Amino acid sequence: MHIKDLLIKDAMIMDLQATDKKGAIDEMVQKMYDAGRISDIAIYKEGILTREAQTSTGLGDGIAMPHAKNSAVKEATVLFAKSNTGVDYESLDGQPTYLFFMIAAPEGANDTHLQALAALSRLLIDPDFVAQLKQANTPDQVQQLFDSAEKAKEAEEKQEEAESEVKDFNRRYIVAVTACPTGIAHTYMAEDSLKKKAKEMGVDIKVETNGSEGIKHRLTAEEIARADGVIIAADKKVEMNRFDGKKLVNRPVSDGIRKPEELIELAMSGKAPTYHGDGSSSSEEEASDNGTVGQRIYKDLMNGVSHMLPFVIGGGIMIALSFMIDQFMGVPNSELANLGNYNQAAHMFNQIGSAAFGFMLPVLAGFIASSISDRPGLIAGFAAGFLANEGGAGFLGALIGGFLAGYVIVLLRKVFSGLPKSLDGIKSILFYPFFGLMITGFLMLLVNIPMKAINDGLNGFLTGLGGSNAILLGALLGGMMAIDLGGPINKAAYVFGTATLATTVATGGSIVMAAVMAGGMVPPLAIFVATRLFKNKFEKSQVDAGLTNIVMGLSFVTEGAIPFAAADPIRVIPSFVVGSAVAGGLVGAFSIKLLAPHGGIFVALLVSNPVMYLLFIIIGAIISGVIYGLLKKPVA
Repeated sequence: MHIKDLLIKDAMIMDLQATDKKGAIDEMVQKMYDAGRISDIAIYKEGILTREAQTSTGLGDGIAMPHAKNSAVKEATVLFAKSNTGVDYESLDGQPTYLFFMIAAPEGANDTHLQALAALSRLLIDPDFVAQLKQANTPDQVQQLFDSAEKAKEAEEKQEEAESEVKDFNRRYIVAVTACPTGIAHTYMAEDSLKKKAKEMGVDIKVETNGSEGIKHRLTAEEIARADGVIIAADKKVEMNRFDGKKLVNRPVSDGIRKPEELIELAMSGKAPTYHGDGSSSSEEEASDNGTVGQRIYKDLMNGVSHMLPFVIGGGIMIALSFMIDQFMGVPNSELANLGNYNQAAHMFNQIGSAAFGFMLPVLAGFIASSISDRPGLIAGFAAGFLANEGGAGFLGALIGGFLAGYVIVLLRKVFSGLPKSLDGIKSILFYPFFGLMITGFLMLLVNIPMKAINDGLNGFLTGLGGSNAILLGALLGGMMAIDLGGPINKAAYVFGTATLATTVATGGSIVMAAVMAGGMVPPLAIFVATRLFKNKFEKSQVDAGLTNIVMGLSFVTEGAIPFAAADPIRVIPSFVVGSAVAGGLVGAFSIKLLAPHGGIFVALLVSNPVMYLLFIIIGAIISGVIYGLLKKPVA
């Protein structure tokens, strides 16, 4: 596939009218939708805004490459847009942006599409080519320019490949890794920028790319050993331990695009910090690679939670179905305590679900530990989670055990850092597993004592919830689900709900989980309500997006409301919080229980009172929708 196959004429804007970032994104996304390249404006735009929240895709030098890869994309497309007056796109260099390449990649984008997108990114490093694009006036001229440039680039790459086969070991040599979260554009632009500048400076370089195609041009141990320095231009985690003992420059991927000379000079100068893969890296490197302490803790926690949730969701629904089967097939009153195991069919569902549920806490602790200390932390973390489960410490105990196991391995790395290099292999397969397991295991036996008391007290409180306590807790958790729509606060409420579900399945489900899911379903449904009742206050694309939000709301996909919240947070967020808190509070007031940790309307039969539950969600959505509609200003 060639670039011109992605740059279709129907998806070009030769005179972009927007003057600011929000307007430019709206105009380009609408054009993408009008050209039939995306099926859902809200979902695709959410992907664009999520990427922009990480770092601006305004690369500087008048170019921006907003991009998203999600389910709304029908076919891989690059929308070209040109502004004659310039747009304030919050670019990295603070200058106006004139050329835009909005990339849409489908979730199942194949290598052919991704290679074409990578080739597009590389061409935009050439200032002469960019200057020619700025002079183009028709879609035909744009396509012709890219066709000619692509052919010239292919010829140049063949020549470089032939030259690279002749190695001069007397020349200066460095290696680099480039990576960005989506791996579509910036990864390859940084690669090409570094290679081009290195050639000008007379430096040999090999660049490994961590993009959507996977890892390309992987660096070998021989190449790393030969290198005078290492450059990491990445906005996501890459394999680092292989660079142990090398002078290493660790920067964002945007620096690889805009500051290649600075990075190469620093890597070659010998002034870059030495990287140590055994946990004794400098604070400067840690800050660059991992962020603040709070960010690192959140990242580690979410690594455990994201791996745990499939076990909770799959296992929880299977157990809930076992109860439904027993209820449907009939259970004598004398056997109600054995609900879910009385009939053979129910017992089979319960057995499978319980097996998955049994892995929940070990997986949570294991992957928290592995996020902190890589693979050596897995065994100590899994053991900590298992001991928390067996010792009655529950979810909170496993949470503490995961962090405990991870930092025990970090400590062991420091303790064993003075051992000879020849023992590196035995450290990973013997010292870390044995001492990590022993230390973490004994510490967990001590931790379990107070955590079991706390866990039992919390479970007793939740089981006996009623009246005002249940109303307040339900309202609090429902409101938390709407504050940041999938962010840390939302995740904290959801994780708390799933933790209570794990301990209340046998008693008919969790009021807390029911309140959490109700609160999370309200925001997208509120968007639907607002766009129906107040059509004059929304643009046509927003009214259309309101229809998709009803599906997301009913499916418990809170994130569907993000584009509206991002565009007008001061009015939207408070509106959502009120309605979600009302829904959660009503669920608590009527002690409605839920047996499933996800699913929205599709698991309504697993709610103790489905009709009342759905009614309370609708009430919350109407309240939020009306408040939002009244606060919002009419479209000019």
